[in-house]
Amino acid sequence: MATKPREQWGSRYGFLIAAIGSAIGLGNIWRFPAEAYRNGGGAFVLPYLIALVSAGLPLLILEYTIGRRYRKSAPAAYRAMAKPAQFIGWWQVAICFVIATYYAVILAWAVRFIGFSFGEKWGDDPDGFLFDTFLQRADTPGSFGGFVPGVFWPLLVIWVITLVILGLGVRRGIETANKIFVPMLVVFFLILVVRALTLDGAVEGLNAFFTPDWDALTDGDVWVAAYGQIFFSLSVGFGIMITYASYLRSRSDLSGSAMVAGLSNSSFELLAGIGVFSTLGFMAQASGLRIEELVSDGVGLAFVAFPTIISQMPAGAFFGFLFFTSLVISGLTSLISIVQVIIAAVEDRTGWGRRRTVAIVGGATALASLLVYPREGGLYFLDIADRFINRYGIALAGLVVLITVGWILRRLKQQQEEADATSAIHLGRWWRFCLGVITPIVLAVFLVDSVRQELNENYEGYSDGFVLAAGWGVAGAALLFGILVSLIPWRHEPEPPPGSVADVEKNERSGS
Repeated sequence: MATKPREQWGSRYGFLIAAIGSAIGLGNIWRFPAEAYRNGGGAFVLPYLIALVSAGLPLLILEYTIGRRYRKSAPAAYRAMAKPAQFIGWWQVAICFVIATYYAVILAWAVRFIGFSFGEKWGDDPDGFLFDTFLQRADTPGSFGGFVPGVFWPLLVIWVITLVILGLGVRRGIETANKIFVPMLVVFFLILVVRALTLDGAVEGLNAFFTPDWDALTDGDVWVAAYGQIFFSLSVGFGIMITYASYLRSRSDLSGSAMVAGLSNSSFELLAGIGVFSTLGFMAQASGLRIEELVSDGVGLAFVAFPTIISQMPAGAFFGFLFFTSLVISGLTSLISIVQVIIAAVEDRTGWGRRRTVAIVGGATALASLLVYPREGGLYFLDIADRFINRYGIALAGLVVLITVGWILRRLKQQQEEADATSAIHLGRWWRFCLGVITPIVLAVFLVDSVRQELNENYEGYSDGFVLAAGWGVAGAALLFGILVSLIPWRHEPEPPPGSVADVEKNERSGS
């Protein structure tokens, strides 16, 4: 049976803008600033950059080489490498499924808050408005409760937009959408940052953000936090970059592309830190509170702290429009990449056409999201799923990838040759040392410390049953899914990879 030619990006810029769009997400805006502040301020930049060079970029390049060499989705690429390894790819597909279902919900909240900014609908109590009025949060974690229409309908819109873009394909859909969304995000966020820098108290906020605490560099937790931020912010460890790289042309520069994508992501994180802390400085001056009392991340920063600031500043509605629109755009480009991992894997496994796959698989993902999260108890399920699938999904899967590819299959040298064959920046032994030694050790330390924390005290004080079912249960189910699906025999054995650039060049040199 003839195989349909694999889609390709229209240009290197198209791939880069999609990779940057995937990496720049909600975590850049609401996670990095708080992590930096809590872990040494300006001094945190040093371990952060070391983590970027020694772990983030090497792992990003590895995923690029796997994707382009085998020109398959994550499960099929690992299967081409070694059949038993395909479980990693299916595990990553399950991780992406879980993340997609709740990630879209946060975008739905941001959509509503764009409208709430005009007229400051949250009144004098943004905290109460978010949790009680808007989300109608249940009193007890673990119960679904009734549907919340104010969340359900914008969530449905987010899913329709996402699936339409995915249905159009890699070049006409994903690439075109990112060419529009990413520049728009940069423009909006630059305007927001400039506005934040002109606020009274902005200098105090920046001083709090950048003042270095050099003693923090001797704290191991700070270094673990830096590596953790890099893993989560670069979209590595759960199949996205393998999938995106599988649509690359054979002569694409892999190392250079990774450098551009990685540095663009980190630059945006620093820009987000400047914008967030300039704004927190204004809030501290206006409220008489200390900045350390205002620093938060995640939901608290975006949907409680920022509405409070918007209510106190001149032209707050315009600031709110920029901020929440930026959240929607950054999240949407990431959501598209997450769902694409699932779509590509099923396409490669079944041979279905793209539209059919998007309709069935994308539709099922959207349905799960719409059934679980826009409910009175949805926030609790979102919170605990995010905690456990990130720590015991993405991070653990990344560790297993490195052990499998580097230690068991011993393919790092082969993948280095794949990158060096077409890249202006050649990789040295440092690359293999980072992936074979440094990154696995850091990930293992991070996971052991994380498990220790979980065993000492339940996350957020949740009950044992809820943590076991919705936390450990979800993370464990993703791994179990990967193992079980990998045991199902392939009806049609996939064609072997078309031959990597490095292999072709070797054959030409040997005269074969």
